[in-house]
Amino acid sequence: MAQSQVTSYLTGDAADVQAVTTGGIMLMGGSTDVDAALRWMISKCGGGDVVVIRSSGADGYNSYLYSLGKVNSVETLILDSREKSYDSFAVTRIRGAEMLFIAGGDQWNYVKYWKDSPVEDAINYLLNTKKVPVGGTSAGTAILGRIYFAAQNGSVTSEQALHDPYHPNVTIQRDSFLLAPFLANTITDQHYTQRNRQGRLVTWLARMNSDWSLPVVKGIGVDEKTAVCIEPDGTAIVYGTNKAFFIRNRRKGPEECKAGLPLSWKRKRKALEVHTIQGSSSGEKHFDIVNWKPLKGAVRSYYSVERGKLQAD
Repeated sequence: MAQSQVTSYLTGDAADVQAVTTGGIMLMGGSTDVDAALRWMISKCGGGDVVVIRSSGADGYNSYLYSLGKVNSVETLILDSREKSYDSFAVTRIRGAEMLFIAGGDQWNYVKYWKDSPVEDAINYLLNTKKVPVGGTSAGTAILGRIYFAAQNGSVTSEQALHDPYHPNVTIQRDSFLLAPFLANTITDQHYTQRNRQGRLVTWLARMNSDWSLPVVKGIGVDEKTAVCIEPDGTAIVYGTNKAFFIRNRRKGPEECKAGLPLSWKRKRKALEVHTIQGSSSGEKHFDIVNWKPLKGAVRSYYSVERGKLQAD
């Protein structure tokens, strides 16, 4: 094998172990990491090897993850160029992982470096064939939806998106990157209420309906210090100190979603149904992702938009 150009930081045993794993998807909303959610992931890795991937930073997760539960090793790979997403050492390490964590950063870097590459193939192999726990925080959460905000032209605020659903910074893509189970026709957002992102998520849902004629569109908004952990049967557990929001339209699209005009999606002030779940350290509140209904502990409300103004009822 040619010498790798990828920077790697290893904590623990360098030997590749074989372990029985259980699949799962973890969506964390950024800021302080949620210990309970990461322990949930570790509990599914069978004591195997944990791999962290990112396009900037260093080994900040290594000792932290290694201390949370029984694992053979934690290795961070810095994949900060297109060339490195073809590196055979990095691809082999990812495919050999029993748990994969995607750190925060700039999701456009993740898209432009990893999409349509062997690294993308390796992540999808873990998600759908090997079935190991895969999760991310912040930008790592953003790319796990089957529909995702690529941030190709930078971020976008709720005000910008609501006042022009086709603002140049509203760059969403569909089924072209990571193919996570249960997240078809679903887009994710993070730092959700802390950065006032409700309006931009609603705008993305409007675009999903208008651009791709999807009758049902879904979104998951995750607050900081909070995580949504999806079991192999589709049960979503909410851990952390803040909230998660499960949003779906009521089978009717926006009344007006056009370039240069404010979004209108009223439907008698009930355009989108929102189930809000408060996180906890024990994760006793759940949501059924498969049938899109609360199982325990959700509060229902609605979003609607009139001429670029979001209403929450």
